[in-house]
Amino acid sequence: MELKREHTNIPNLDRVFFWDFDIDAMDFNKAYKTIIARIVERGGQQEIDEIIRFYGYDKVVTAIRDEIYFLPNYAIDKALKFFPELKKEEMYCYLNRKDKPYHWI
Repeated sequence: MELKREHTNIPNLDRVFFWDFDIDAMDFNKAYKTIIARIVERGGQQEIDEIIRFYGYDKVVTAIRDEIYFLPNYAIDKALKFFPELKKEEMYCYLNRKDKPYHWI
């Protein structure tokens, strides 16, 4: 696993998670929702620990609960395992799902 350590203003995450971004030009503070969503969806405990270290626990939980507009169902389940204080019914990405049933009038 290739880890970034030469810059202190970026989280210590493998570049493979950001294959579709120019990681050297990325502003990790502005793109925190994208980074957190990507790590929740594809990362493991080590990567979760790193985004908590970099962004802070409260910012990560708030982003997952209130600010991230989409996570696939399996990533929502992973987020609940990583952060047991979250409730699925409070997560914006769960409430905003397109596969939920709608009532026809």
